[in-house]
Amino acid sequence: MAQQRIPASRQTTAHNESPAQNENPAEQESRPQDWAALSIRIRGIVQGVGFRPFVYSLAGAWNLSGYVLNDSEGVMVWVEGPKGRLGGFLRELPLKAPPRSRILELAALPGDPEGIEGFTIRESMALQRQDIFISPDIATCPSCLSELRDPGDRRSRYPFINCTDCGPRFTIIEGSPYDRQKTSMKRFPMCPECGKEYGDPSSRRFHAEPNACSLCGPALTLLDAKSEPVSVADPLRETVRLLAEGFIVAVKGLGGFHLACSASREDSVHRLRSRKYREDKPFALMAPGMESIRLHCEVSAHEETLLASEKRPIVLLKKKHPEKLAPSLAPGYDTLGFMLPYTPLHHLLFDEGAPLLVMTSGNVSDEPICYRNEEALRRLGEIADYFLVHDRDIYMRCDDSVVVSLENREIPLRRSRGSVPEPLIVPLVFRRPLLACGGELKSTFCLGRESLAFLSHHIGDLENLETLDSFEKGIAHFCRLFSLEPEVVACDMHPEYLSTKYALEKFGGKVVQVQHHHAHLAGCLADNGIDEKAMGVIFDGLGYGDDGTLWGGEFLLGSYREYERVAYFKPIPLPGGTKAIKEPWRMALSVLYNAMGEDLWSASIPFVKAIDHSRWPILRKMLEGGLGSPLTSSAGRLFDAAGALLGIRSEITYEGQAAVLLQMAATGSTAEWYDYDVVPRGNPFPYIIDTGKMFTAMVHEIERNTPLPIMAKKFHNTMARIVETVCRNIRRSGGTSLVALSGGVFQNMRLLELCQGLLLESGFTVLLHGRIPPNDGGLSLGQAMVAEARCR
Repeated sequence: MAQQRIPASRQTTAHNESPAQNENPAEQESRPQDWAALSIRIRGIVQGVGFRPFVYSLAGAWNLSGYVLNDSEGVMVWVEGPKGRLGGFLRELPLKAPPRSRILELAALPGDPEGIEGFTIRESMALQRQDIFISPDIATCPSCLSELRDPGDRRSRYPFINCTDCGPRFTIIEGSPYDRQKTSMKRFPMCPECGKEYGDPSSRRFHAEPNACSLCGPALTLLDAKSEPVSVADPLRETVRLLAEGFIVAVKGLGGFHLACSASREDSVHRLRSRKYREDKPFALMAPGMESIRLHCEVSAHEETLLASEKRPIVLLKKKHPEKLAPSLAPGYDTLGFMLPYTPLHHLLFDEGAPLLVMTSGNVSDEPICYRNEEALRRLGEIADYFLVHDRDIYMRCDDSVVVSLENREIPLRRSRGSVPEPLIVPLVFRRPLLACGGELKSTFCLGRESLAFLSHHIGDLENLETLDSFEKGIAHFCRLFSLEPEVVACDMHPEYLSTKYALEKFGGKVVQVQHHHAHLAGCLADNGIDEKAMGVIFDGLGYGDDGTLWGGEFLLGSYREYERVAYFKPIPLPGGTKAIKEPWRMALSVLYNAMGEDLWSASIPFVKAIDHSRWPILRKMLEGGLGSPLTSSAGRLFDAAGALLGIRSEITYEGQAAVLLQMAATGSTAEWYDYDVVPRGNPFPYIIDTGKMFTAMVHEIERNTPLPIMAKKFHNTMARIVETVCRNIRRSGGTSLVALSGGVFQNMRLLELCQGLLLESGFTVLLHGRIPPNDGGLSLGQAMVAEARCR
């Protein structure tokens, strides 16, 4: 029998269909056939998802002999028997594989029968090549949930129940192959009953590595803020009582700690904000079920699917009855971020009567999430009143994923727990092992090998040593886990990014520096599996440009290998540099001075009246001479300026706050837009976009007391019109009809929907993100693609 191979480009996701011409095992038995053998190599997510028990059962169904084992490349199967049965077995192998598995490659080679009797699961082997794919952490499955709530089951109310279909994976594994001794469960020897299940092919826990029960597995402990155990009969029930009474409890989960409190008690939420130094940014919520979420938010069928998926992400939903919850949960937002329980502990908290809960990352603002008990007690001791901890170690921290639904399409805003480290299949083949270090905000890194990209979990903003340490440890862990020594390293061009400094200092001559917005374009192309020239509309906060200025409102024409900057917003000063990001009034003053000059002082609007005129001489020098005021073409800063001008926010407490609240305010029903200029400055490129007329018109509308929702909507309409106009101009000048929308500004679903609609009406093919975030969380994948293309 010749070798059969399913390449990565034809990945198979497990399902339960039968082959079109399936042979009955009994019928095959009656036919005289030659005895043969197959050596089958299976690569993909095939460890920790019940793959070996599945192979064992399938071999039994076809009455074949041999063995299956895990090794450092995935799963290896040796099977022998009549050729017809071998063919049926081979066909059913990818079609009936476990639901949590993902076969990326299956190769079968003929061998000489060894006369093996029966079929067995053998001990795992460690090979020189490490080539395994680790499953993400999986939400509690229905079968385990049923046992959890069954008073007669031996695991009734056991907070760490799991099986081959659910439970911890990525966060507890230390090395490959995926066996108990290479996870943080190695310190928990199985009791006889658990050991019997582990070795029983008919059990759902057959070779489930985190298998345990209350007699032999991890246990809960309730501690006070001084790290002293709280003497109670049931730590879980006491935790529910404390939450109901308004206390803040740090709860250890799958990938780290959450800070939990009652979502309906304003005193608790306000206290959590104060202690966590998180003034305004929304808190994530956890509800016991879908009905509870529907009481507070509108939930579409697609959003319900996202909420209930095995990934259990936080899903951003439209508010319905915000008055029923604490007002300061998401101040100024018309959305709430909800998730459903995804661990047995979460389910038990609600089963015991816990209220709707705030479940926010267990950290102080701008620091990585805590994931070790001693670390949490030290860093969260001034925030939490109590700590619900357990003794199963978390080996790799992993924050919750965040997604939003747009026209029944999932758009990730943070790709982390539930998705990582599942590989992404990309349209280029990495000929050498590659590491891409990402940017600074919403940091991720990416490993590239063959046709696969391994995008890391969300790490955070690389602005302090704690996050940098988490970044470096994450890279080391991924390289060890996937046995990858980078021969090419990609990073951003910005010399002050900590990720850039890390790459240059550690890898030196291996480094390929990639322009920020080119990486966004490449990331969107890779996200969509496309390898062709496209137009990239890249709107974000700031990125270091080829000309030394700060870009952020870019129209690029290019591929993975190269690009041309074919249009951009007219660069204007960023007065005070990064200070203008935290104080958007500075950017508003810059755009008004650019549009109106000294005439801005004649504007009878609150924004102008609020400016301290004694500061004007210094500010004018900054705006005219560039003193401490680098030029920027950033679209994100235009959103900030509009937010400040309209009185929404003159100073911010988190990145992009003024722009986010401007989006929330854009509820007007108008389809009108403001005027703007698109001026050609070359032959045929670039086009320069001047928004001076728009901001001047906004000033006049403020003077006429035009309602805020109308002005905010007209601003969004104008920005979308600019995108459509410029893309048409570029296409006429030799561009393409393929348009990729990327960058952090396109987290704004109102803008994204408007742009997509106008572009489709004008005959463009529009690429949106679906597997990686449009923000800088997807930057590392784009860097990897550009670096690979350039190295060729």
